[in-house]
Parts: sequence; C-alpha cells; structure tokens
Amino acid sequence: MSTAQTPQPDATAGPPGAAGTPEHPEGRTPETSGAPDTPAAGPAERADPVPWRRRLLVGLVAGLLAWGLAALLSPEDGAARQLGAAALVAVAAVAVQHLVLVPDRAAEERARRAESLLAETAATVRGGLRRYDELQHGLTRHTEDMKQLVETRLVPPPRPAEPEPPAPPLVRIESVSDLAANFAEVLSPGLPILSTFVRLEMRRVIGHLSDLTTLTAECPGENHDWMLTLTRAAEKSICATSTSVDRTFWNSEPASRYLHAQAEAIEQGVPVRRLFLLESARELDDRLLRLCEEQQVLHIEVRVAVLPELPPHLLRGTTNDFIVYDEAVSFEIDQDLRDVNIRTRLIARQDHVHDRMKRFRELWEAGMSLRELEVRVDDEEDGTWMVDRG
Repeated sequence: MSTAQTPQPDATAGPPGAAGTPEHPEGRTPETSGAPDTPAAGPAERADPVPWRRRLLVGLVAGLLAWGLAALLSPEDGAARQLGAAALVAVAAVAVQHLVLVPDRAAEERARRAESLLAETAATVRGGLRRYDELQHGLTRHTEDMKQLVETRLVPPPRPAEPEPPAPPLVRIESVSDLAANFAEVLSPGLPILSTFVRLEMRRVIGHLSDLTTLTAECPGENHDWMLTLTRAAEKSICATSTSVDRTFWNSEPASRYLHAQAEAIEQGVPVRRLFLLESARELDDRLLRLCEEQQVLHIEVRVAVLPELPPHLLRGTTNDFIVYDEAVSFEIDQDLRDVNIRTRLIARQDHVHDRMKRFRELWEAGMSLRELEVRVDDEEDGTWMVDRG
C-alpha cells in the first residue's frame, strides 16, 4: 500500500479519440460522419449535455475508487493489477457516459432536416400567398382600368337635361257647364255652330256622368245608345223584358243593331234571356212566334208570359220594360197612359236591382218556352184554347 501512487490517466485509457479532442467553442459536440470522435465542426451542431472534461473527471473518480477498493480487498495482487483494474473501471465509466448521455446524432440530423423542410415549406407558402396577393391586386387594377376606359371612351356622355315644358295652367271647374265649355274649347272644330254643338253635347254627357255618382241617371224619351253601350259592357248576364209597346221596335234599325250587339255578347260567353210580356192572349199569333224564333236563332233564350193568365201574386208588380245588366244595373223605360215611351232611366241601387231580378225570375218561371208557344198558337188559331177574349 505504501508503494501505491495515484495513477495518471493515460491517453490510451479513455475511449478512442477521446483524449486530445478539442471542444467546440460553443459547447457543441463535433459532427461526425461515421465514428463519434471524428471532428466535423459546423454551425448546425447541437450542444453536448455532458462536456468531455466532466466525463473524464467522472472516469478518474471511478478509477480511483476502484483502485482503492482493489487495494483494500486484494492487497496481495500487486500494484500493477490494481492499477489495471482502476483503469478499466475509468474507461468503462467514460464509455457509459458517452453511450447514455450523448444524444443520438442521427435523430438530431433528422430533426434538423425536418425543421429545414418545414422552414422551406413555410417560405414557399408565404411566397405563394404574396404572389396571389400581387395577382389579385393586378386583376383588380386591370378591371378598374377597363371600367374607366368603357365609361370614358364607349359610353356617350349624358346629354344635358332638357327643360321641361311649362305645365298648363290649372282650370278652375265650378260647374258642369264650365267643364263642358272647357272640353268644347279643346275639341272645337272651328265653326261656331259645331263649337256650340260640342259644348251642348259635352254638357249633356257630363251631366249624365255626374248623375251616375248617385247611382241614378235619366234622360227623356228612349236612349238606344245607353242600351247598346251597356250590352257591350256586360260581362255576366243580360236579363230583359219586352212588353207590347216594343212590338214595333223589333222591326226598326236600332233593334237590328241591338240584336247584333247581343249576339256578340253571347259569343263572349254572356247569356241573354228575353221574356215577352203580353197584355192578352190575342197577341199570341204567328208574328210573335216568328219574332221569338228569330231571336232564338241568335242563341237568345226566349219565353212568353200572358199577364192575365199569371197567378194573382205575380200581377201585383210593375210591368214596364226593364233590362238588368250583370245583375248590377237596371235599364228601364217608362210609358205614359198612351203607351208612349217618355223616359229612360239607369238605376244601380242595390235594393232596386235586387227587386227587379226577383220579379224577372218569377215571371220567367211562369212563362212559356218556344215549344209551348208553338202549341199554344196552333190551339189559338184552331179555336180550341179557352182564352180571355175581352
């Protein structure tokens, strides 16, 4: 024990290439391409977690402890064997530190490559986004340039607004006469008599239109124009009565125009019904039969009713002529005691029109059809029908 000296670690005691290996200035282990001790310094090296000096110090301490234990436990082995055992323990300690504590350089290399690839990918994406922004900005600028070119070169500049003509002066209308006079002034044909005629006609027409605001209008005598105009205006139905007073009317020119207008209404889908009201059975003759047949040829529904032969409750009502258009307006003609038509009226009051339609339906149901009329006329001519001869 007295001759034992503290052995100095030999250059060959450490792991191959451990002694004399210069440390990296920044505390990094040298990068190797095969053996771990081959120096390959580079900026991408990672920091070694345990410096070589500390590893050698740990190996030296382990060797000293091993030498001390060998000297205590086996003093008879001699100094050479004790030193060999101590050196072997020191080398093993350094080797174990190198294998356990030094990071895997291959893993570090893969991590470095992954980081590099990720950085390159991020740079590529940023470059692509930057180029996309530049392209979008260029397209936007190009669109604005084209729009400005079209507006300035192709689209003609708007013409200055022309001044509006001055509005005609307002005319103050205080009466129907004033309105007729204003119309006559606008429509005046130049001749004094025609100007007066226009003014009077306008006064008459405007007066009727003004009266219709109260749902009632009337004029003296027969107004065939109203009858024709209402026939052309009808859209749903026409229900008409015809008394003995009208018997001569059907051979006149206005009757021809009236029947033609009704035929046109039927073609438009407006049904027309006509009920002939007779004062006595003496009017049942071939002339009436031909009149009914002519109208039925025009698709007008025809019936005939003899007033004295009606039930008593149907005789308690008016028997003057009336025509109901669309079940909304009643066209009526009043007669005097000599059966002369003295007045034409238009009445659109709902209660009055309702009563007229009720009266028409009752008389229509009690009347004879064309076939029944033919049989009745034949019986009248043969004298086999008991009728009122008074």
